[in-house]
Amino acid sequence: MRRVENPPNPYESSYRTWIGPPPRVSIEVYEEEARSILSENDSPDLSFRWSVNPYRGCQHACAYCYARPYHEYLGYGAGTDFDTKLVAKVNAADLLATGLGSRKWKREGIVFSGVTDCYQPYEIRYGLTRACIEVCRRFRNPLAIVTKSCLVRRDAELLADHNRVAGAMVYMSIPFAKDETADLIEPHAPPPSLRFEAIRCLRDAGVPVGVLVAPIIPGLNDCEIPEILERSADMGVSRAGFAALRLPGSVEQIFWERVRRVMPDRASRIEHRIRDIRSGGMSDSRFGRRMRGEGVYWDSIKDLFNVSARRFGLRRSSDESPFRKIENSEPQLSFDFG
Repeated sequence: MRRVENPPNPYESSYRTWIGPPPRVSIEVYEEEARSILSENDSPDLSFRWSVNPYRGCQHACAYCYARPYHEYLGYGAGTDFDTKLVAKVNAADLLATGLGSRKWKREGIVFSGVTDCYQPYEIRYGLTRACIEVCRRFRNPLAIVTKSCLVRRDAELLADHNRVAGAMVYMSIPFAKDETADLIEPHAPPPSLRFEAIRCLRDAGVPVGVLVAPIIPGLNDCEIPEILERSADMGVSRAGFAALRLPGSVEQIFWERVRRVMPDRASRIEHRIRDIRSGGMSDSRFGRRMRGEGVYWDSIKDLFNVSARRFGLRRSSDESPFRKIENSEPQLSFDFG
């Protein structure tokens, strides 16, 4: 990797009103000639096989992000390094074109991104996600996008066109209904109010959109599920999914340091409720259980989600694949971990 000594400022652009003010930290950007871009998933926790991650690290700085430990493989820390030492895989589109052009490729669905947000602010300047979508469009390969970013609106027409020919869908991650709460836990991500507006923009362009209430943090945001689903339905969302908070490795310490600093009066209740759904622990590393809870309290959360989804006319994300069936392939995608 090579460090970019004077990286371009993504906030000095026509898109700056979409993503808010610059973060209150110094950002370092590194460029990488990656060796591969298609990541294969074999975990039963996720129903998709392939994902593409054009960036490493994430400027959104969500305290709960399960991807933080991946930064430790680079020799960085999972805390502020993950938020401020960002890596752009500048050859992502070329690698993807090579992969999709291979005779071995079966045109399976691809998810952007399984690790970090593919529409974080530096996408404005690098355009790696858009370039990869254009590659998928060229090969008529179905895709789905998971993001918290309003920048996805930039590619609304491209995604709508891609959906017509191959199948495409955007899942907007909205774990909090209130901007004020989100700012405490997701300090550099766009506020929920702007994410709801992005949903409407995508739907107006003809892009299928789902909402992910993820992660559900017991004792903090589970009570906001009905409001999130109602507002999402009003904006045109067709389906919804959810997942329980997971705190692997060093993420646990990072999460609790943030919670105890920004909402000390709620920390004890949140801890108690997390232990309620994790059999007394903080996390469950078993395959098939990492994104699910258990117990009476988790059952009440599932019931609240299901009742709210039915009330507002939303399909559960596992009810129907967003990918169309393609010759010799039936790609699946589900964000429903009840």
